[in-house]
Amino acid sequence: MPRPQTVPDDELFDRLAEVFRVAGFEGASLGALADGARLQRASLYHRFPDGKVQMAEAVMGRVRERFTRALEPMTSDPDVTAGVVESGRRISAIYADGTLPCVLDTLTLSGAPESVRASAAEITAAWIDAMAAAGGRGGASPDAARAAAEDAFVRIEGSLVLARLRGDPTAFRRAITELPQMLLGGPQALSTKPS
Repeated sequence: MPRPQTVPDDELFDRLAEVFRVAGFEGASLGALADGARLQRASLYHRFPDGKVQMAEAVMGRVRERFTRALEPMTSDPDVTAGVVESGRRISAIYADGTLPCVLDTLTLSGAPESVRASAAEITAAWIDAMAAAGGRGGASPDAARAAAEDAFVRIEGSLVLARLRGDPTAFRRAITELPQMLLGGPQALSTKPS
């Protein structure tokens, strides 16, 4: 009979994500991943017999789950502004209010396997699609909603790079606060801020 897992999958994937966030795929050594996971290398290999690629794919699966949950209000809340605000709050939580680098970016840097890059591209597309859908529900034309969604994505991701380089998440926090305005425009969005 197999021994019970000492670390639940979600917790383990989050721990591994922290290593990949900082080091990227190529820079994340197996020793650093084991240390970050707080497991012995043998235990890590037992959980991931295919090694680092399998770990990175598991992390991307966890990231997909977190973003699916974060984006859901944006596309389903009957009050589109409230949905965008709630999704912004959840996106902010994923990035610890702008203090964590984006794993979609860092994990896909040099050396990342195609499966990981493809997962990151799919998550990015779903994020932009959700923002474009919100813009459309708010009255924008499909082309305008898509352009606003792409601009919002670039602004949020760019602000995370800036936060990492400067050690100051102010631009990220401003982008999240202004997300309703970016996607929906209008004065009603300006006064709505994530809690």
